[in-house]
Amino acid sequence: MCADTPDLPDYKATLNLPETDFPMRAGLPKREPEWLDRWAKIGVYDRLREKTGRAPFTLHDGPPYANGHLHIGHALNKILKDMVVRSQQMMGKDARYIPGWDCHGLPIEWKIEEQYRAKGKNKDEVPVVDFRQECRKFAEGWVDIQREEFKRLGVTGKWDNPYLTMNFHAERVIAEEFQKFLMTGTLYQGSKPVMWSPVEKTALAEAEIEYHDHKSHTIWVPFRIAGGFGDLASARVVIWTTTPWTIPSNKAVAFNPSIAYGLYRVDATAEESWTAAGDLYLLSDALAEEVLTKSRVTEHTRLRDVSAEELGGLTLAHPLAGLDGANGFWDYPVPMIDGDHVTDDAGTGFVHTAPSHGADDYEAFVKRGWTDRMTHNVGEESEFLPHVPFFAGLQVFDRKGKEGKANTTVIQKLVEAGAIIARGTVNHSYPHSWRSKAPIIFRNTPQWFAAIDRPVGDGQDTYGTTIRQRALTSIDQLVTWTPQTGRNRLYSMIEARPDWVLSRQRAWGVPLTCFTKKDALPTDPDFLLRDPAVNARIVDAFEAEGADAWYMDGAKERFLGGLHDTDAYTQVFDILDVWFDSGSTHAFVLRDRKDGSADGLADLYLEGTDQHRGWFHSSMLQACGTIGRAPYRGVLTHGFTLDAKGNKMSKSVGNTVAPEKVIQQYGADILRLWVAQSDYTTDLRIGDEILKGVADSYRRLRNTMRFLLGSLNDFSEDKRVAPEAMPEMERWVLHRLAELDVTVREGYAKYDFQGVFQAIFTFATVDLSAFYFDVRKDVLYCDGASARRDAALTVLDILYHRLTTWLAPILVFTMEEVWLERFPGDDSSVHLTDIPETPARWRDEALAAKWSTVRRVRRVVTGALEVQRTAKEIGASLEAAPTVYVDAATAEVLKTVTFDDICITSGIHVSTDAAPDGAFTLDDVVGVAAVFARADGDKCQRCWKILPDVGRHAHAGVCARCDAALS
Repeated sequence: MCADTPDLPDYKATLNLPETDFPMRAGLPKREPEWLDRWAKIGVYDRLREKTGRAPFTLHDGPPYANGHLHIGHALNKILKDMVVRSQQMMGKDARYIPGWDCHGLPIEWKIEEQYRAKGKNKDEVPVVDFRQECRKFAEGWVDIQREEFKRLGVTGKWDNPYLTMNFHAERVIAEEFQKFLMTGTLYQGSKPVMWSPVEKTALAEAEIEYHDHKSHTIWVPFRIAGGFGDLASARVVIWTTTPWTIPSNKAVAFNPSIAYGLYRVDATAEESWTAAGDLYLLSDALAEEVLTKSRVTEHTRLRDVSAEELGGLTLAHPLAGLDGANGFWDYPVPMIDGDHVTDDAGTGFVHTAPSHGADDYEAFVKRGWTDRMTHNVGEESEFLPHVPFFAGLQVFDRKGKEGKANTTVIQKLVEAGAIIARGTVNHSYPHSWRSKAPIIFRNTPQWFAAIDRPVGDGQDTYGTTIRQRALTSIDQLVTWTPQTGRNRLYSMIEARPDWVLSRQRAWGVPLTCFTKKDALPTDPDFLLRDPAVNARIVDAFEAEGADAWYMDGAKERFLGGLHDTDAYTQVFDILDVWFDSGSTHAFVLRDRKDGSADGLADLYLEGTDQHRGWFHSSMLQACGTIGRAPYRGVLTHGFTLDAKGNKMSKSVGNTVAPEKVIQQYGADILRLWVAQSDYTTDLRIGDEILKGVADSYRRLRNTMRFLLGSLNDFSEDKRVAPEAMPEMERWVLHRLAELDVTVREGYAKYDFQGVFQAIFTFATVDLSAFYFDVRKDVLYCDGASARRDAALTVLDILYHRLTTWLAPILVFTMEEVWLERFPGDDSSVHLTDIPETPARWRDEALAAKWSTVRRVRRVVTGALEVQRTAKEIGASLEAAPTVYVDAATAEVLKTVTFDDICITSGIHVSTDAAPDGAFTLDDVVGVAAVFARADGDKCQRCWKILPDVGRHAHAGVCARCDAALS
């Protein structure tokens, strides 16, 4: 707005143009570390703890593993947590966040073993305490690296004192929590099939398993009937399996009484068939055709039905029976048993049953009291043990997870025995270790379990007497789920899960601190030593020295000496499932820390959806076994991160997005804004084009804040105007603020960051930048000292305080920059403030309805002017003085406002006549039309309005308003 006529004064210097040092270009990658240093110097997190009288809010951190650089999923998780903590704090809570790390277990131990193998060292030859110290040192190094990477994301928290599961006190409490299971009778040792990693040589939990495609051998094996009657005596029962290596451990064949079975005779075969004319087979009717076709049978006859009663009366011979001569390893009867797990969807309708290598198989034997029939044929490296004929030493999978010779050799031996009628391969989903990515097996080994259906003898029975009952009750009665689908997922998992396998055959972790009596059986009452005095010695030692105390020379004598005969007991050296460690964090963080939680419970656990089978799950089970209920009141889950095309990220594919790269290019605030703009309840996509879109939204918002800062450069408290004394347009803005304040607070309370940001962004860009700021620029720039300018400045100040605090939990760096532009100082920070209270009395629904009408009509006018601007009939809207055609009621509304100022025209005529043909209209604004006309008069050299009175005042070339301002 400057003079464009040479012989007239240049009035630019007389305008109240915005002035600010707030740059258009953010320069976030360079500047954000400066704010991080500033917050550390101020001690923002600790300063906030000094605010007294606030209700506490505790978000308990699910600990990441300390074993590598962060990926984009880590960034999503930690940013969401930070938004929760900051928003709760700024809404008046004492919001605490203690970051933590999971430091024990296989991920770290595996890294050290990899280093050993690279150096040609053998882990088993290294003293266990030395090995554990190397694991500890490795974890410490990654904790320091990840801490800085998390802080770089703008995440606030107690970074100078995080929790680590390997801290001595943590190890003491983990052991103490385990001892509660020991003392209350839920701990037991059982021999049952568990998911076993041959590569890592340890049992795995459900949470440590993932499924990948795998090519398996498939075989159809006929079992000879050894004890039967009539025409069935010479028949054979056919099973199908994808794990041929389990055949040597077969102990039964299962059928389902609800399936229709028949006796089938082979009448003719193709060449190279392993069947012959006259052979009799028992098969399910639904699968018989498929089985016989695969075995190259060209003609067959179904002779008759076979009843469940008949099947149940049969005894079979093992297909390898007699093959090893006098040894007779497989010369035992194989019973037919009924089982609901048998289906006729695939296979033969009969299921080969090896109770040491399958969960359903095992349960079928437990149900019948046949636990003495378990086999122990396979070792920890998936190798057949020395006592197994023909197969001793052969592995299912080798040390690298590749297929060994066990399957093919078993198949060859079955062919030799005439005990196979077809073979093939199948690609199917198969369980793999989460960490080594190698396939696993089901293997019977002695392991330690927590019984989830056994009454917990601790007297904390408010929510149930068993761990399962307490967990299911907690899920339904004590926990709020965001989204609600999380409830269903965890409920179904816990409702159907087996007992918890607590033991691992590793070295790095907290040991199962218990002793067993040497001459007792696991079922004997005195098998486990339950002595509070022994337990106290152990945990005291762990508090002082850490869990390494368990592995020191003389440990057994140290803990038992003077209390029990040390020679009578065996010290257990298995370590606890790492999920028990993280599941126990509520005890040594929430309960034990001064900055934890007054009642030992968290207001929120927040992790990805995979943690329904991980941390949410193990924390629930652990706490239900020790405190009788869930350790959390709320659970929030987010989806996974995908590439821009919706594909899973993979280093091998090359489609990963590293947080560090995003920060280097855009800054952490752009990454945070990506999180806020996304629906985190589903999987989130990220890529270059998506980030460019986020950056564009950021620039628009930054420009809004820059306008506020520039316009407020001359605002002072003496100019503040009371709301009731403001013009209607300002009061309409206050109404919108009061509406939006409710939306923001409710959204933050529900963790709806997408809803909060979208509401603020729409308000900032549509209500403010495109309307209020656009209209009020004229008053702000051109008015002299006026009540309406002071009112506008007052509203801008109110807007500034709301927008900066509303957005501070999301754009932590940018809003700090905006804050310091107005409130500099060594101790100043937007993150030390709260969202200001917005009076409900600012709400004015009648006023809002009126201004909705005004804005509807304005849209038609601005649309008509845009047509003229596009046609280059005008350069600016101030060159126009259009006529707008409305109904009488709307005309009455428009009479009460300065509609030409609102439309940013130099004049406007409101008519209730019928609109002429060709008038501009919008389809979605009924009853409004506009006709363009040029404004009459000359252009004011100060405000650029075209008015008839320009040039008739004391100051040359200006209108009356500008002349008054100049005077």
